[in-house]
Amino acid sequence: MTLRSVDLRKEPVEAVLDRVERSLGTSLDRESVVRKRRSVGARTDRGTWVRIERRGLDRIGVQGGDGTASAEALSDVAKPAWFAGVAWRDETDPVMWRSDETELLPGPPVGNAVLTGEPRLSEMWWAGLNASLDALGSQRTNRIATPDTETLTQELVAETIRGVFPDVDTSVGEWRPAHADLNWANVTAPVFCVFDWEDWGMAPRGLDAANLWGASLAIPSLADRVRSERRDDLETRDGRLMMLFVAAKIVGPYADPDDPRLGAARETAERVVGELQSRC
Repeated sequence: MTLRSVDLRKEPVEAVLDRVERSLGTSLDRESVVRKRRSVGARTDRGTWVRIERRGLDRIGVQGGDGTASAEALSDVAKPAWFAGVAWRDETDPVMWRSDETELLPGPPVGNAVLTGEPRLSEMWWAGLNASLDALGSQRTNRIATPDTETLTQELVAETIRGVFPDVDTSVGEWRPAHADLNWANVTAPVFCVFDWEDWGMAPRGLDAANLWGASLAIPSLADRVRSERRDDLETRDGRLMMLFVAAKIVGPYADPDDPRLGAARETAERVVGELQSRC
C-alpha cells in the first residue's frame, strides 16, 4: 500500500483528537491546538500537554515509535516529564498514530526551527544547554537516531556528505545518544528545556551541536556562540563531519535559494573540508 502524503496543518483531525481524549481519559483544549506537518499538540484539562504524531510504518523500524516515552529513562536532561501514551494503526493508510501526554513546558519555544533574529538567552540558559547535552551524551541506548525520520547509519552519513563534498573520509569514530532534532523550535526560554524526543537515539558525536549551529547560521554571532559553547564536540573529527552533514542538507541539490543560511553554510563547509583533509 502506498503511503498517502498528508499535511496535518490542512487535514481534518477532529476524529483523531476525539480518539485521544477517549484513550487518555482527558479533554483537549481545542483553542490551544498547534498543528504541524506531521504532528498536532494541545493542552489538556488536567494541565498537561498531548502531542499526536502520524508516522508511516516504513519510518518506524525496530524502535516502535516510542521516542518520547523511552526518553523518560534519561537522567539529568532538562525535558518535560512523560506521563502516558497510546498508539494505534490507521484503518486505511500504512501509518501509526501515537499520542504522548507530558508535562507542560516551562516556557515558549525560542523561535522557529531556523532563526533570523538574535534571541535573548541568559548565561544560565547556555549552562542548561551544556549540562543537558553533556548528560545525554554520557548515556547509552539501543535506539538509533532517526533525523527527518530516516535511520541514521554510517551509510546515510556517507551518502549525504559525499553527495556534496565528495573528497571527504566520512567514517564515523564515536557514536553517542542524541536528541537528533535539536533546533530553536524544540528548546524553550528563558528556562532551558528540550522537547519533541521522537527521533532520539545513537548518532555520531556532535550531531545535536551541529544541528543547532546549522539552525543559527543566518545570525553569525549566534552560530559562533553555539560553536564556542559546544566546541568539545564540534572540534572533534566526528563533530566536523556532523557540521558537513548539516551543511550538505542546506547547500545540496535541494537547496532553497532564499535560505538565509546558504552563504555561511558554504563558507564554513569549505573550511571544515580543508580541516578534515589536513588531518588525513
